[in-house]
Amino acid sequence: MPKKSERHAALPAGLVPLLDQKQLETYYGVSDWQVLRWLEAGMPEQPYAGRGRRFNLAAVEAWHEQQSALAAA
Repeated sequence: MPKKSERHAALPAGLVPLLDQKQLETYYGVSDWQVLRWLEAGMPEQPYAGRGRRFNLAAVEAWHEQQSALAAA
């Protein structure tokens, strides 16, 4: 029998997995300090009932694009 961590199920249509802060740090290759600076600058985070923060990667990427456009202007 496969381990629980090896089981994968497709998400229902329209649902997007949320990343925790550590996963976001790994995705962008930055430190926790940098993520906290982004949050202070207005990076979006998703409401979450548990501990920690959760991030919608598409919303974060859109926010980064917007910040890049503002910096270029």
